[in-house]
Order: sequence, then C-alpha cells, then structure tokens
Amino acid sequence: MHRRIGRAAALVATATAAATLTTAVPAVAGPASAHSDRRLLQQAVDDLAGYGITGVQALIRDGRRTAEARAGVADITTNRPVPKNGYFRMGSNTKTFTSVILLQLVGEGRLRLDDTVERWLPGVVTGNGNDGAAITVRQLLRHESGLANYTDYLALQTPEDFEAHRYDHWEDADLVRLALAHPPLFAPGTDWSYSNTNYTVAGMIIERVTGKPWHAHLRQRILQPAGMTQTSFPGDDPDLPDPHAQAYESFPPDVPRYDATRWNTTAAGAAGGLVTTPTDLSLFWQALRQGRLLRPAEFREMHRTVQISENGSGYGLGVFRIPSECGELWGHDGGTPGMYTMDAVTPDGDRSVIISISSAPTDPANASARATQLINDALCQAR
Repeated sequence: MHRRIGRAAALVATATAAATLTTAVPAVAGPASAHSDRRLLQQAVDDLAGYGITGVQALIRDGRRTAEARAGVADITTNRPVPKNGYFRMGSNTKTFTSVILLQLVGEGRLRLDDTVERWLPGVVTGNGNDGAAITVRQLLRHESGLANYTDYLALQTPEDFEAHRYDHWEDADLVRLALAHPPLFAPGTDWSYSNTNYTVAGMIIERVTGKPWHAHLRQRILQPAGMTQTSFPGDDPDLPDPHAQAYESFPPDVPRYDATRWNTTAAGAAGGLVTTPTDLSLFWQALRQGRLLRPAEFREMHRTVQISENGSGYGLGVFRIPSECGELWGHDGGTPGMYTMDAVTPDGDRSVIISISSAPTDPANASARATQLINDALCQAR
C-alpha cells in the first residue's frame, strides 16, 4: 500500500522514460487545437484501457480551452461508462497543495524554511535515532529528512487487512508514530527518499503555526484564487462525490479487481487525502505556474530541486521537475487504493495534462510508457 499512497516511483519512471521515449503516434500538425487535442487524448486513453485499466479519463488545458477523453468502464458490474470530469482521489498531488500553504505562511513571515521541526513540534519527532532538532522544514518538503515512510507500515497489504481497516480513523500523530518506530534512513540533508511522513509532519506544523488544520486553509489560500470548486478534503467520509468511477485495487496474485472505492482518507491526510476532478486539478497547476498562489521568492524556493535520478529529474518543495523531449516540465503524481494520477504542466502554466485511472493496469510497464508518451505529446508537440 505504500506504493499506492504517494506513488513517487511512478513519476520517477515517467521522468526517465520521458527523456528517451520516441513518439509512436502521428505528430499533431501545426498549432494544437481542440480537435487535435481530443484526438490525441482519445487514442491515448483507448490505449491505456487496452493495458488492463478498467477506467481512465484525461484532460488537456490550453489557456482557457480544455479537451477531454475517457475510456473503459466506471463499474465492472454494470459496465456504465467512465463519467465526464469525474471525481477521484488525487493522492500525492496533495503534497503540492500542502507545500503551497506552508510556503504562503513563510511569505507572511510566520515561520522560516530553516526552522527545525523541534521549533514547532517540540518532542514529537524523537526516538530510535530520529531527531526533530536536526530536521528543517525545507528538508521535510524536499524529502531530505530521512524519516521512514509510515505507509510502509499501514495494515492495508491484503484484502483481509484492507477490509478490516478501510474505515479506520487516523490522527496525524498516530501516523507519525508508525514511522518513528523505525530508525531514520539517513542523516537529515544527506540523501533523498520519498516519505509520506514528511508531509504529515508538515501538516502538523501548519496547524501549530495557525491554530487550524492544514485543510481548513484550502478554500481561502488555494481554491478561491485558482477558481476551483470541485476539490475538498473528505476526512472520515469514505465516499467519493458523484459522478465518479469505482476504484479497483490489485492484491496480487489472487485479487486483481478488489473494489476499494470506499476508504477513509485520514490515512493519507496532508500527504495524499484530497479529492478533485481533472478540471479542478488543471486549474491548480495553471494558477501555481502563473504565480497566482505564491510570491516570487517562495515560488523560486519551491522550484529549487535536488536531483533524484540520473536523467535529471528532480524534486523541489512538493513538485517534481520532469525532463522531457521539449525541455523542463513540472508536476506530481499520486496514488490511493485503486486510483492513480499523473499530471504535468509547461513552465508558463499555459498547457497542462491530467491523467486519472481507476485501477492498477495488468500491463504496468506499457501503461506507464503510454502515459509518459501522452504527457510528451500533449505538452511538447504544441510548443
């Protein structure tokens, strides 16, 4: 399940493939248009459904113009189609939202990126070699803290465990304690390792600084400035808003299609708990890249990355730098039980692509390569 809640490895693989992939579909001739974008998307989602994904939806935003496509089914028992602009759990895209809120507080002078975790959460990160006094806020946001990943230890690895615990409520402090039962992976600032624990701690710092939970800041600080109306943190509510596709988790080798749609997102929280739609998520990336959510100084800090692979992909403060055949792109990916998201945006924010799938593919290598190809085609051919 640690691979599903906050699936960093998927985007690292995407970035690697993006730098070398040869486009296999006909190039779009001339400037991108709504028609060419729809054609490109429809071919891609049809291909993805052919790799064993039950349902997939994708969107390209170009300025104010959008193109959408969908393929597969929303429900394998009724075969109803994937809904247009359906709701889904965005998983670790949530990290970018959490980072934006925290960076806004930095811009307001309410804390500093060089503050230690101990400064704001005294006595919380300690034990088994873990030391909050040695970890900075910046290291949390850039996954350089060395803290173990708590989702490695959630009891959600089998159908039986998932059924027993899918509705459990989790406090942030409980999730952090799961990680602190294990020694750090490395000394803070000496290496990089993706850990959902970092953003759970970041959410706790936001609450300590402001007196409000991290998600209480969403509307004023992000949703309203970006014009978003379909994004929320459901907390203990296990249901997705309508319309949505069912989420099918894979528990190899025996249960390839387990309905995991109903799930308590407090297990993901500030690291991966938000629900959205393709339209709303594209609005977020556009607003972020166009400077409507962060001041210039904090925007620059967000995009100062540490290299995480040999091909040049990097991670900043809640964002991946994605090398592609047309240069540098930005984005994130995410996964929760049965739902996976990939997205990317051009540096100017004018053009973005969102991909949401509602089951694990039966052919993950080819599905990942095809999704990567879509990102390249959507964001590079029009430039």
